[in-house]
Amino acid sequence: MALTINVNGTQHAVDVDGDTPLLWVLRDVLGMTGTKFGCGMALCGACTVHVNGEPSRSCITPVDGIGKSEITTIEAVGQTDVGARIQKAWLDREVVQCGYCQSGQIMSAAALLASKPHPTDADIDDAMSGNICRCGTYVRIREAIKLAASS
Repeated sequence: MALTINVNGTQHAVDVDGDTPLLWVLRDVLGMTGTKFGCGMALCGACTVHVNGEPSRSCITPVDGIGKSEITTIEAVGQTDVGARIQKAWLDREVVQCGYCQSGQIMSAAALLASKPHPTDADIDDAMSGNICRCGTYVRIREAIKLAASS
């Protein structure tokens, strides 16, 4: 099935089955490997991208459901003010350990700050609850979100 999707501000023509998860279109068809496969069931958050600015689990999002939506991936989130602040805070607080979950963590954090520029601890807990970090960097993640919110 021939589809056109808008990823990171660019229209991409893809020829895939309509039920193909967006994750595999991004990684295998478009070569954007920053978005990670974790569980395939939307439980870990590693595959988080933005669909019209909202965090979405790309592993369960069929590409034919995207339509004219704007998809933003980790490759482009740093081009936004909020994304750039989050990425800088991630480095300043040395959040990354193994790094596998971090693109999904950053995408969820950027969506949070875009909708709530000064989140409470409860807001952070709620927004980040679907993102698992096997290395346990949750304290540094919270510190980085607070730092990005204050800058």
